[in-house]
Amino acid sequence: MVTRRRTYGRTSKTPVLAAAALALLLLGIGAAAILFLFRWVRGSLATPGVSPGVPGNTQPSENVTYGFGQLVPTWSGQGRVTVLLLGVDERAQETGPWRTDTMMLLTVDPALRQAGVLSIPRDLWVPIPGHKDGRINTAHFLGDLYDYDGGGPGLAVETVEYNLGVPIDYYVRINFQAFVTLVDQIGGIDVYVEETIDDPLYPDHAYGYDPLHIEAGWQHFDGEMALKYARTRHTSNDFDRARRQQQVMMAILDRVTSLDMLPQLARTAPELYATIQSSVSTDLALDQILALGNLATSVDRDTIRTGVIDQTCTQPWVTPDGAQVLVPLRDRIREVRDYVWSADVPTVTLPDSTTIPVPTPTPEVATVAVLNGTTRPGLAGTSADLLRAASVDVVYVGNADRQDYAATQVITNRDKPQTLEVVLSALGLSQTAIVRSPDSGADYDILVVLGQDFGVP
Repeated sequence: MVTRRRTYGRTSKTPVLAAAALALLLLGIGAAAILFLFRWVRGSLATPGVSPGVPGNTQPSENVTYGFGQLVPTWSGQGRVTVLLLGVDERAQETGPWRTDTMMLLTVDPALRQAGVLSIPRDLWVPIPGHKDGRINTAHFLGDLYDYDGGGPGLAVETVEYNLGVPIDYYVRINFQAFVTLVDQIGGIDVYVEETIDDPLYPDHAYGYDPLHIEAGWQHFDGEMALKYARTRHTSNDFDRARRQQQVMMAILDRVTSLDMLPQLARTAPELYATIQSSVSTDLALDQILALGNLATSVDRDTIRTGVIDQTCTQPWVTPDGAQVLVPLRDRIREVRDYVWSADVPTVTLPDSTTIPVPTPTPEVATVAVLNGTTRPGLAGTSADLLRAASVDVVYVGNADRQDYAATQVITNRDKPQTLEVVLSALGLSQTAIVRSPDSGADYDILVVLGQDFGVP
């Protein structure tokens, strides 16, 4: 269990731009300027100083001003700061408690000027402190339902800390209407849609349907459409949805940092604050958000690391109650977490002496089936367990078309070199077992047919 670093109970309501900027400032945007506009327009704080309850983390700076002769506090702490962002689907006709629809960890290292974002799938099946195992998105629900110390956010923080092994300093909870209002306030965002989306079952606000169709290519989204693009999963899955959410955040980043945004935000800040001041809650004080925003201006966007706990890090499972969940493959999750938290950004030097970051390879996604081509019972199941222990996504186990295969075959329908290497190693097979049979329409990327020559390693 990670040692607590927070005393719950001090929860402040902040303007949506403050909270949304908090979610984005760790991505390296100039959020301090935006947040300062709220402070300037509303006059909500006196001269910035040290945050209550967190002495020494912020201090006035004579070097940071934003056009009005006001000073913005700087973040003086040198330790890494991590924030849990919770997106909650609050509905007007409901009083809660609610499950979280979105969970992201946002982290920044003040000393190294490095930031990262890690998306957590809501169906991840994990231990919830004080409760039975369950989907990670139920932690917020249970925390509010049973008056946990800190409520829903408190138990959500405890659960993520316990299962991912990272200390969390603060949380921000935001509902979807606040997100919609934010995107509309900045004039919408531009997003490149990689594939056409056709979702006839996209939910409306009254448990009905609001069919969604988005063409591939560059699209300009208002707040409502940006939310739909980030939430739809009918024609994909939660992992693709997490990547779209990160894509939307980057699009907001690009829009907010454009030169024409600050005057617009300054003119409408009071109205926006009055409209949605209850849409966000956080245990960060406003001057702490200002200081973090100030820190964010020094983070190079090219060094921001993003990660998703996806199908390479989880194993599908159906609980005894019939729920479809994701069992964590903790070694794989640890690799993704460590990548996002790492400050070691690989670079390459071009012929003109320019140094640029090296893109990180996307983990290979492959499906594997294991078939028993012998009369030895349980051979396919035992082999599948070996592969799953090596983090291979085995999606089908069964019998082959016959049980007299003399030699084991590893049939590759699609080129998956990384997975193929792991399969051979985990089962103790040599390259001679490989049968290359390109078939883009096959159900599985790799098909393992166990023969009489196979011996369990």
